[in-house]
Amino acid sequence: MKYNAIIIGGGAAGLSAALYLARAGLAPLIFAGSPPGGQLMLTSEVENFPGRESILGGELIDIMRKQAQKFGGIIIDENVKSIELVGAGRDLPVQHNVTMPIQHTIESASGETYNSKAVIIATGAKALWMGLDSETRLRGKGVSACATCDAFFFKNKIVAVIGGGDSALEEALTLTKFASKVYIVHRRAEFKASKIMQKRVFEHEKIEIIWNSAIEEIIGEKKVEGMRIKAVGVGRDRPVQEIKLNGVFVAIGHRPDTDLFKGQIELDQKGYVLTTTMYALEKLKAEGLKLKDMKFDVGYQTMTSVGGVFGAGDCVDHVYKQASTAAGMGVQAALDAERYLEKI
Repeated sequence: MKYNAIIIGGGAAGLSAALYLARAGLAPLIFAGSPPGGQLMLTSEVENFPGRESILGGELIDIMRKQAQKFGGIIIDENVKSIELVGAGRDLPVQHNVTMPIQHTIESASGETYNSKAVIIATGAKALWMGLDSETRLRGKGVSACATCDAFFFKNKIVAVIGGGDSALEEALTLTKFASKVYIVHRRAEFKASKIMQKRVFEHEKIEIIWNSAIEEIIGEKKVEGMRIKAVGVGRDRPVQEIKLNGVFVAIGHRPDTDLFKGQIELDQKGYVLTTTMYALEKLKAEGLKLKDMKFDVGYQTMTSVGGVFGAGDCVDHVYKQASTAAGMGVQAALDAERYLEKI
Protein backbone atom coordinates (compact mmCIF):
# COMPACT_ATOMS: atom_id res chain seq x y z
CA MET A 1 0.00 0.00 0.00
CA LYS A 2 1.39 3.39 -1.01
CA TYR A 3 0.83 6.73 0.70
CA ASN A 4 2.06 10.27 0.26
CA ALA A 5 2.93 10.51 3.94
CA ILE A 6 3.07 8.19 6.93
CA ILE A 7 3.21 9.46 10.51
CA ILE A 8 4.61 7.23 13.24
CA GLY A 9 3.14 8.28 16.56
CA GLY A 10 -0.36 9.10 17.81
CA GLY A 11 0.36 11.75 20.43
CA ALA A 12 0.10 15.53 20.23
CA ALA A 13 2.90 15.86 17.64
CA GLY A 14 1.73 13.05 15.38
CA LEU A 15 -1.94 14.04 15.40
CA SER A 16 -1.17 17.73 14.79
CA ALA A 17 0.95 16.73 11.81
CA ALA A 18 -1.87 14.46 10.64
CA LEU A 19 -4.40 17.30 10.80
CA TYR A 20 -2.29 19.61 8.64
CA LEU A 21 -1.40 16.96 6.07
CA ALA A 22 -5.01 15.79 5.91
CA ARG A 23 -6.27 19.34 5.35
CA ALA A 24 -3.71 19.65 2.56
CA GLY A 25 -5.43 16.72 0.84
CA LEU A 26 -2.55 14.29 1.34
CA ALA A 27 -4.54 11.63 3.26
CA PRO A 28 -1.74 10.63 5.65
CA LEU A 29 -1.58 7.24 7.34
CA ILE A 30 -1.00 7.46 11.09
CA PHE A 31 0.43 4.61 13.13
CA ALA A 32 -0.97 5.67 16.50
CA GLY A 33 0.61 2.80 18.42
CA SER A 34 -0.86 0.25 20.77
CA PRO A 35 -2.01 1.53 23.16
CA PRO A 36 -2.41 4.85 21.30
CA GLY A 37 -2.22 8.40 22.60
CA GLY A 38 1.30 9.02 23.87
CA GLN A 39 2.09 10.69 27.20
CA LEU A 40 -1.22 12.58 27.28
CA MET A 41 -2.96 9.30 28.03
CA LEU A 42 -1.07 9.21 31.35
CA THR A 43 -2.26 12.68 32.37
CA SER A 44 -5.51 12.89 34.30
CA GLU A 45 -6.26 16.55 33.55
CA VAL A 46 -4.69 18.96 31.10
CA GLU A 47 -5.02 22.66 31.90
CA ASN A 48 -2.17 24.12 29.85
CA PHE A 49 -3.23 23.18 26.32
CA PRO A 50 -4.72 26.18 24.46
CA GLY A 51 -8.47 26.17 23.88
CA ARG A 52 -9.85 24.45 26.96
CA GLU A 53 -9.61 25.44 30.63
CA SER A 54 -9.45 21.79 31.63
CA ILE A 55 -9.68 18.54 29.71
CA LEU A 56 -8.78 14.92 30.36
CA GLY A 57 -5.67 13.80 28.50
CA GLY A 58 -7.53 10.93 26.85
CA GLU A 59 -10.38 13.23 25.82
CA LEU A 60 -7.94 15.67 24.19
CA ILE A 61 -6.35 12.86 22.20
CA ASP A 62 -9.80 11.64 21.11
CA ILE A 63 -10.72 15.12 19.84
CA MET A 64 -7.44 15.40 17.93
CA ARG A 65 -7.93 11.96 16.37
CA LYS A 66 -11.46 12.78 15.20
CA GLN A 67 -10.31 16.11 13.77
CA ALA A 68 -7.54 14.45 11.74
CA GLN A 69 -9.94 11.75 10.53
CA LYS A 70 -12.57 14.34 9.54
CA PHE A 71 -10.19 15.75 6.92
CA GLY A 72 -9.04 12.39 5.58
CA GLY A 73 -6.36 11.12 7.96
CA ILE A 74 -6.25 7.33 8.28
CA ILE A 75 -5.45 6.09 11.78
CA ILE A 76 -4.24 2.59 12.62
CA ASP A 77 -3.89 1.71 16.31
CA GLU A 78 -0.86 -0.45 15.72
CA ASN A 79 2.89 -0.30 16.30
CA VAL A 80 5.54 -0.29 13.60
CA LYS A 81 7.60 -3.47 13.56
CA SER A 82 10.36 -2.37 11.19
CA ILE A 83 11.24 0.45 8.85
CA GLU A 84 13.57 0.85 5.87
CA LEU A 85 14.45 4.44 5.08
CA VAL A 86 15.87 4.96 1.61
CA GLY A 87 19.08 6.94 1.81
CA ALA A 88 19.64 5.93 5.42
CA GLY A 89 23.14 6.43 6.68
CA ARG A 90 24.20 9.34 4.48
CA ASP A 91 25.47 12.58 6.01
CA LEU A 92 22.86 15.19 6.82
CA PRO A 93 22.98 17.84 4.09
CA VAL A 94 22.70 21.48 5.04
CA GLN A 95 20.27 21.94 2.15
CA HIS A 96 17.98 19.08 1.13
CA ASN A 97 17.96 19.05 -2.66
CA VAL A 98 15.05 16.93 -3.83
CA THR A 99 15.67 15.35 -7.23
CA MET A 100 13.51 12.22 -7.32
CA PRO A 101 10.66 10.60 -5.40
CA ILE A 102 11.74 8.20 -2.70
CA GLN A 103 9.68 5.36 -1.25
CA HIS A 104 10.32 4.45 2.37
CA THR A 105 9.06 1.06 3.56
CA ILE A 106 7.27 0.37 6.83
CA GLU A 107 6.14 -2.98 8.22
CA SER A 108 3.36 -2.96 10.82
CA ALA A 109 3.16 -5.23 13.84
CA SER A 110 0.53 -7.28 12.00
CA GLY A 111 2.90 -7.85 9.06
CA GLU A 112 1.41 -5.45 6.51
CA THR A 113 3.83 -3.47 4.35
CA TYR A 114 3.37 0.21 3.54
CA ASN A 115 5.32 2.59 1.31
CA SER A 116 5.50 6.34 1.59
CA LYS A 117 7.27 9.28 -0.03
CA ALA A 118 7.45 11.14 3.28
CA VAL A 119 7.65 9.94 6.88
CA ILE A 120 7.16 11.96 10.06
CA ILE A 121 8.70 10.43 13.18
CA ALA A 122 6.68 11.48 16.24
CA THR A 123 7.27 8.52 18.54
CA GLY A 124 7.77 10.65 21.65
CA ALA A 125 9.80 9.97 24.77
CA LYS A 126 8.95 8.02 27.86
CA ALA A 127 9.64 9.17 31.39
CA LEU A 128 11.91 6.82 33.29
CA TRP A 129 10.16 5.31 36.31
CA MET A 130 11.42 3.67 39.48
CA GLY A 131 9.75 0.35 38.70
CA LEU A 132 7.58 0.05 41.82
CA ASP A 133 4.19 -1.67 41.65
CA SER A 134 2.72 1.10 43.81
CA GLU A 135 4.13 3.71 41.42
CA THR A 136 2.42 2.07 38.44
CA ARG A 137 -0.88 1.66 40.30
CA LEU A 138 -1.00 5.30 41.41
CA ARG A 139 0.22 6.89 38.19
CA GLY A 140 -2.20 9.72 37.43
CA LYS A 141 -3.56 9.48 40.99
CA GLY A 142 -0.84 11.49 42.67
CA VAL A 143 2.18 10.03 40.89
CA SER A 144 3.45 12.16 38.00
CA ALA A 145 6.53 12.82 35.91
CA CYS A 146 5.68 16.42 34.99
CA ALA A 147 5.43 19.24 37.52
CA THR A 148 4.68 21.78 34.80
CA CYS A 149 1.65 19.70 33.84
CA ASP A 150 0.34 18.76 37.29
CA ALA A 151 1.71 21.12 39.95
CA PHE A 152 -1.52 23.13 40.13
CA PHE A 153 -3.40 20.09 41.46
CA PHE A 154 -1.19 20.07 44.57
CA LYS A 155 -2.00 23.53 45.89
CA ASN A 156 -1.26 23.67 49.64
CA LYS A 157 -0.33 19.97 49.66
CA ILE A 158 2.84 18.04 50.48
CA VAL A 159 4.78 16.44 47.64
CA ALA A 160 8.09 14.70 46.96
CA VAL A 161 10.41 14.85 43.97
CA ILE A 162 12.63 11.88 43.18
CA GLY A 163 15.97 12.66 41.52
CA GLY A 164 19.07 14.82 41.77
CA GLY A 165 19.71 16.39 38.38
CA ASP A 166 18.74 19.77 36.96
CA SER A 167 15.34 18.47 35.89
CA ALA A 168 14.53 17.19 39.37
CA LEU A 169 15.51 20.44 41.03
CA GLU A 170 13.58 22.44 38.46
CA GLU A 171 10.52 20.27 39.16
CA ALA A 172 10.91 20.92 42.89
CA LEU A 173 11.14 24.69 42.38
CA THR A 174 8.06 24.63 40.15
CA LEU A 175 6.14 22.74 42.82
CA THR A 176 7.03 25.29 45.51
CA LYS A 177 4.72 27.76 43.74
CA PHE A 178 1.77 25.59 44.72
CA ALA A 179 2.67 22.98 47.35
CA SER A 180 3.08 23.80 51.03
CA LYS A 181 6.16 21.56 51.33
CA VAL A 182 8.42 19.78 48.85
CA TYR A 183 10.74 16.88 49.73
CA ILE A 184 13.57 15.96 47.39
CA VAL A 185 14.60 12.32 47.76
CA HIS A 186 18.04 11.60 46.31
CA ARG A 187 20.13 8.41 46.36
CA ARG A 188 23.41 10.23 46.91
CA ALA A 189 24.90 12.76 49.31
CA GLU A 190 25.16 15.46 46.66
CA PHE A 191 23.25 16.61 43.58
CA LYS A 192 24.37 16.26 39.97
CA ALA A 193 22.57 19.51 39.13
CA SER A 194 24.20 22.81 38.23
CA LYS A 195 25.46 25.00 41.07
CA ILE A 196 22.90 27.73 40.44
CA MET A 197 20.03 25.24 40.64
CA GLN A 198 21.45 23.78 43.85
CA LYS A 199 21.76 27.25 45.37
CA ARG A 200 18.10 28.01 44.65
CA VAL A 201 16.99 24.73 46.18
CA PHE A 202 19.17 25.02 49.28
CA GLU A 203 17.87 28.50 49.96
CA HIS A 204 14.17 27.70 49.50
CA GLU A 205 12.25 27.49 52.75
CA LYS A 206 9.65 25.05 51.38
CA ILE A 207 12.18 22.43 50.31
CA GLU A 208 13.61 19.66 52.50
CA ILE A 209 16.22 17.30 51.10
CA ILE A 210 16.44 13.64 52.10
CA TRP A 211 19.92 12.42 51.14
CA ASN A 212 21.12 8.83 50.59
CA SER A 213 17.58 7.54 50.31
CA ALA A 214 15.24 5.83 47.87
CA ILE A 215 11.51 5.20 47.83
CA GLU A 216 10.64 1.66 48.84
CA GLU A 217 6.90 2.07 48.38
CA ILE A 218 4.31 4.75 47.63
CA ILE A 219 1.51 4.42 50.16
CA GLY A 220 -2.14 4.61 49.14
CA GLU A 221 -4.82 2.62 47.35
CA LYS A 222 -6.86 5.08 45.26
CA LYS A 223 -4.58 8.08 45.74
CA VAL A 224 -1.13 8.88 47.13
CA GLU A 225 -1.17 9.13 50.91
CA GLY A 226 2.50 8.80 51.75
CA MET A 227 5.85 7.24 50.94
CA ARG A 228 8.10 4.72 52.61
CA ILE A 229 11.79 5.49 52.11
CA LYS A 230 14.85 3.40 52.84
CA ALA A 231 18.47 4.41 53.33
CA VAL A 232 21.00 3.63 50.60
CA GLY A 233 24.74 4.18 50.49
CA VAL A 234 26.12 5.97 53.54
CA GLY A 235 23.97 5.29 56.59
CA ARG A 236 22.11 2.42 54.98
CA ASP A 237 21.47 0.94 58.42
CA ARG A 238 18.97 3.71 59.16
CA PRO A 239 15.42 2.43 59.75
CA VAL A 240 12.76 2.70 57.04
CA GLN A 241 10.95 6.03 57.30
CA GLU A 242 7.30 6.80 56.49
CA ILE A 243 6.26 10.30 55.43
CA LYS A 244 2.70 11.44 54.81
CA LEU A 245 2.21 13.36 51.58
CA ASN A 246 -0.14 13.83 48.63
CA GLY A 247 2.01 13.52 45.53
CA VAL A 248 5.20 11.98 44.16
CA PHE A 249 6.98 13.43 41.12
CA VAL A 250 9.53 11.15 39.48
CA ALA A 251 12.31 13.11 37.75
CA ILE A 252 15.02 10.59 36.94
CA GLY A 253 15.10 11.29 33.21
CA HIS A 254 13.38 10.57 29.91
CA ARG A 255 14.21 8.14 27.14
CA PRO A 256 13.26 8.90 23.52
CA ASP A 257 11.38 6.09 21.80
CA THR A 258 13.73 5.88 18.82
CA ASP A 259 15.25 2.39 18.92
CA LEU A 260 13.45 1.61 15.65
CA PHE A 261 15.54 4.20 13.81
CA LYS A 262 19.03 3.43 15.14
CA GLY A 263 21.51 3.10 12.29
CA GLN A 264 19.08 4.68 9.83
CA ILE A 265 18.90 8.33 10.87
CA GLU A 266 21.25 10.42 12.95
CA LEU A 267 20.48 10.48 16.67
CA ASP A 268 22.27 12.41 19.39
CA GLN A 269 24.11 10.71 22.25
CA LYS A 270 20.89 10.28 24.23
CA GLY A 271 18.95 8.87 21.30
CA TYR A 272 16.98 11.98 20.33
CA VAL A 273 16.33 12.53 16.62
CA LEU A 274 18.59 15.15 15.04
CA THR A 275 16.71 17.41 12.65
CA THR A 276 18.36 19.97 10.40
CA THR A 277 18.08 22.76 12.96
CA MET A 278 19.40 20.65 15.83
CA TYR A 279 22.17 19.24 13.64
CA ALA A 280 23.24 22.75 12.64
CA LEU A 281 23.37 23.82 16.29
CA GLU A 282 25.34 20.69 17.23
CA LYS A 283 27.76 21.49 14.40
CA LEU A 284 28.20 25.06 15.65
CA LYS A 285 28.80 23.81 19.17
CA ALA A 286 31.35 21.22 18.03
CA GLU A 287 33.26 23.83 16.05
CA GLY A 288 33.14 26.36 18.88
CA LEU A 289 31.10 28.84 16.84
CA LYS A 290 28.16 31.02 17.82
CA LEU A 291 24.69 31.23 16.29
CA LYS A 292 25.58 34.47 14.48
CA ASP A 293 28.35 32.55 12.67
CA MET A 294 25.83 30.31 10.88
CA LYS A 295 26.07 31.42 7.24
CA PHE A 296 24.01 28.68 5.60
CA ASP A 297 20.36 27.98 4.88
CA VAL A 298 18.99 25.21 7.10
CA GLY A 299 16.35 24.29 4.50
CA TYR A 300 13.63 22.02 5.87
CA GLN A 301 14.10 22.64 9.57
CA THR A 302 12.45 19.41 10.75
CA MET A 303 14.04 17.06 8.23
CA THR A 304 16.33 14.34 9.57
CA SER A 305 19.50 12.95 8.01
CA VAL A 306 17.37 11.13 5.42
CA GLY A 307 15.54 13.01 2.69
CA GLY A 308 11.76 12.99 3.15
CA VAL A 309 11.97 11.86 6.78
CA PHE A 310 11.01 14.45 9.40
CA GLY A 311 11.04 14.54 13.20
CA ALA A 312 8.65 16.18 15.67
CA GLY A 313 7.70 16.21 19.33
CA ASP A 314 9.41 14.69 22.34
CA CYS A 315 11.58 12.30 20.30
CA VAL A 316 13.32 15.46 19.02
CA ASP A 317 12.80 17.89 21.90
CA HIS A 318 14.65 17.11 25.13
CA VAL A 319 14.06 20.53 26.70
CA TYR A 320 10.39 21.52 26.87
CA LYS A 321 8.45 18.20 26.82
CA GLN A 322 4.99 19.81 26.68
CA ALA A 323 1.94 18.73 24.70
CA SER A 324 1.55 22.20 23.20
CA THR A 325 5.19 22.43 22.07
CA ALA A 326 4.98 18.90 20.62
CA ALA A 327 1.84 19.90 18.72
CA GLY A 328 3.63 22.94 17.31
CA MET A 329 6.55 20.81 16.16
CA GLY A 330 4.09 18.43 14.52
CA VAL A 331 2.68 21.33 12.52
CA GLN A 332 6.19 22.37 11.45
CA ALA A 333 7.01 18.84 10.30
CA ALA A 334 3.75 18.61 8.36
CA LEU A 335 4.41 21.91 6.56
CA ASP A 336 7.96 20.79 5.73
CA ALA A 337 6.65 17.44 4.46
CA GLU A 338 4.01 19.19 2.35
CA ARG A 339 6.65 21.45 0.73
CA TYR A 340 8.88 18.43 0.17
CA LEU A 341 6.10 16.48 -1.55
CA GLU A 342 5.31 19.43 -3.82
CA LYS A 343 8.88 19.36 -5.16
CA ILE A 344 9.22 15.68 -6.04
